[in-house]
Amino acid sequence: MIEFNFGTVLAQWPMLLRGLGLTVTLTAFSALLGTLAGTACAWARLHGGPMLKRVVGAYVELVRNTPFIIQLFFIFFGLPSLGLRLSVEMASVLAMVLNLGAYACEIVRAGLQTTPRGQLEAAMSLALTPWQTFSRVVLPPALARIWPALVSQIIIVMLGSAVCGQISAEELSQAANLISSRTFRSFESYIIVTGIYLLLAIALRQLLYWVGPRFIFSSR
Repeated sequence: MIEFNFGTVLAQWPMLLRGLGLTVTLTAFSALLGTLAGTACAWARLHGGPMLKRVVGAYVELVRNTPFIIQLFFIFFGLPSLGLRLSVEMASVLAMVLNLGAYACEIVRAGLQTTPRGQLEAAMSLALTPWQTFSRVVLPPALARIWPALVSQIIIVMLGSAVCGQISAEELSQAANLISSRTFRSFESYIIVTGIYLLLAIALRQLLYWVGPRFIFSSR
C-alpha cells in the first residue's frame, strides 16, 4: 500500500517559495516585454517598409517553428561563443520574451486587421497623426478583441518557464526536482508543484482579465 508523506515535501517550503518567486518574476517580465515586442512587431508587419516586414516575418517564423528549449539553449549556451554571456535569469527572460513576442505579434496583428475602415476615416477627419490614430483609435479596440487569446498565450509562456530549469534556473519545476532528489518523495513533490502551477495559471488569468479592461484598453 502506498503511503503518502506530503509533510516531508512541504517542510522544504523555502525552496518552493523561491521557485514560485522566480517563476512569477520571469512571467511578469516576459509578459510585459513580450506583449510590447509583439505589438511593435505587429505594427511593423502591417505598416513597416519591405525590409522591416521581411526581418520581422523571419523572426516570427523562426520562433514559431522551433522548440522553446532550443531557443533557450541557443541564448544561454550559444551566445557566449559570440562573446555575450548572460546570467541564467537574463537568458530565461530573453528566451521567454522572444518566444511570446513572436506569438503575440500574430495575435495582435489579427486584431489590428479587423479594425473597421470607418474608424480610420473618422481619425483622418479629425486630423489625427498616424501615431495618435494607432495608439488611440486602432490599438485599444484591437487589444480588447484579442485579449482572451493573448492571455492564453501568456499563460502558455508561464507554464513553459518550467523548461528554464534545464539551464539551472531555480524556478518552480527545478525546485520540485531538487526536493524530490533530497527527500525521495517524487510523487508528492510533483503533485504539490502541479497544484501550484494550476493555482498560478488560474490566478494569472483572473488578474489579466481584471487588468486588461481597466488599465490597458479602457474605453474611458
